[in-house]
Amino acid sequence: MMESLGQNLDHLSLSEVEYLLELIDQQRDTLATSNMLGGVGAVGYRSGSFEAKEQRLFVQIDLADKSPVDQLILVPIIYRDSTKGFIADAFPAGFRVILGTDDGEHEVCRFDRTDQLLPRVAPLLVECAGVEASWVRIETTELSPRAWDGRFILQFSEIMVFRNLENLALRQAVTVSSTEHSLFGAWHEKYMVDGFVPYLMDAREGEQSHAYVSPTGDVEMSSLMVDLGAEVDVDEIHYHAADLSDNVPQSHESGFGIPERFVFEGALQSDFSDAIVLAEIKNESVYDVGPVIMRRFPKRLCRYIRLVIKKPCKYGTPGNEIAVFGIAELEVFSKGLNVAFQKEVTSSGLSVTASRSLSGVTDGNNFYGRILSIRTWLEQLALRHDLEVARPRVASELRVRYQRQSAKIRGLVWLAVLLGGATVGAVLIERVLRQRAIGRTRERLAADLHDELGANLHALSLLGDLAQRSTGSPKKLSALLDRMRALSKRSGEAARYCSNLIESKGLFEDLVHDMEKTTSRMMADLDHTMTIEGAEHLDRLSSRNRIDLFLFFKECIVNVLRHSGATKVTTQLVAGEKEVSLVVCDNGRGLGGRLADRVPSSLSRRARLLGARVTAEDIEPEGTRISLSLRHKRFFV
Repeated sequence: MMESLGQNLDHLSLSEVEYLLELIDQQRDTLATSNMLGGVGAVGYRSGSFEAKEQRLFVQIDLADKSPVDQLILVPIIYRDSTKGFIADAFPAGFRVILGTDDGEHEVCRFDRTDQLLPRVAPLLVECAGVEASWVRIETTELSPRAWDGRFILQFSEIMVFRNLENLALRQAVTVSSTEHSLFGAWHEKYMVDGFVPYLMDAREGEQSHAYVSPTGDVEMSSLMVDLGAEVDVDEIHYHAADLSDNVPQSHESGFGIPERFVFEGALQSDFSDAIVLAEIKNESVYDVGPVIMRRFPKRLCRYIRLVIKKPCKYGTPGNEIAVFGIAELEVFSKGLNVAFQKEVTSSGLSVTASRSLSGVTDGNNFYGRILSIRTWLEQLALRHDLEVARPRVASELRVRYQRQSAKIRGLVWLAVLLGGATVGAVLIERVLRQRAIGRTRERLAADLHDELGANLHALSLLGDLAQRSTGSPKKLSALLDRMRALSKRSGEAARYCSNLIESKGLFEDLVHDMEKTTSRMMADLDHTMTIEGAEHLDRLSSRNRIDLFLFFKECIVNVLRHSGATKVTTQLVAGEKEVSLVVCDNGRGLGGRLADRVPSSLSRRARLLGARVTAEDIEPEGTRISLSLRHKRFFV
């Protein structure tokens, strides 16, 4: 997931962001660190200064031959800021990289402020994908201000052009559009390709190795020789300078132990009778030396490599100087591979001590640990920069994710509390509703028993009275007995289903017929008139509502018979789309009593079970009117 460093993190899950942060920390701990160079030395290239940042400047490096280029590494000049510490100084904010040959040119990439190259101290890597080039050019579109005066300039410490592990730009010709040479000699375009960078190689791995340091004797006899063990083609040598002091301030000046003039020779014979000069180095000032002195040369077949000191380094106070030679590592390259690694080293005219062994010259380590290839080293510095830039963003994203997660957890806790409360409330409500249902069931049982069985028993009592008065008329008595038997049978059926009259199959399915039959049976001796409108809508009533409506009507008739002393009764039933209205009137003695008590309790209870509204009132000149209104459509099927 390291490719996510330059991308939006929204598409990653929480675990992936956590893993990414862990990877950043793990990989960062394995990379070389930006340990800044001390002492005095060449700084790099500086252009002329300008007041405006939009300047079209260029630097161009001509390569020795046309060659495929894998990568450019641009090393910034480092400035020590009093508040920010080390920062890149006047590294271009906008530029493009062009590779070209005599046949044309190719723009490899283009950068601007949106790429957020600054701030940085690390090198910038530019991938070139093997584009053929005989020259490389950097063209600016926007400059950055110089730290100490704010004027806009262009600066580079080093530009390296790599083909595999070979720096094709090393000590090649440079052309610039603008330059500003320092009176102190530390600034020049040639220092942009001298191989010196502002960092010490601190790989943070490997074993520490002390540099070899020795006084020099006879100049003509002072030399180091490395046996490569076989004949190989060599084309590059790196001389790693002896480490300066790790004290602050340093106890040695820059270039300590590096001869003012020396040569590298190659040979196939161990006595160097066939020696050829591979490279000759003259250090005319402190700006010609650095942590790693690199020289490329035409490929030569060699088995033995010799460093011959022509003019040693003088060290000490005036009048008390001694000639001294120092080297941390000698690397000899063939096709980018150090063929001198762990090879035997011998010396002539130099001393050897237990703490300054010659084996350290080819052990592959320096004062800080393992020596990396220049390209690998600078790539690690660049990657460390990318990781250190990305880490705060990833850590911030992780904090935001954790905050969201905490908010969700808090929400879930509150939701659990609410659900728990709702569950408790639901249980309590269910218990209340169950108790109410039990109460309603009891009330319905009582109402059904009272309204159905009570009415039937009252009717049986009336029929018994009629039968007693009809003993002299056998025919009439037989008819009355048949009616009493039928009513008794019906009462038995009602008693069996009084717990739930809905279960009684066929009971009150024809509401109009049942009402007419009941009135004819119970009001045989009264003048009764029944008017029914909209009978077809009554079929839309639920079974429970038909039963309750019939029992309400029946209770009205029973009350008339029992209490009113009426001789005339009228019933009007009107059914519509959303309302059923029942009105029962009699010419009896009226309700009497207080207004609030005028609706008999049995009728009020039955109306409540039905979900209807009931009223009772006296009418002039005498009598009572009972009105029932069932309005809500939920009572229909």
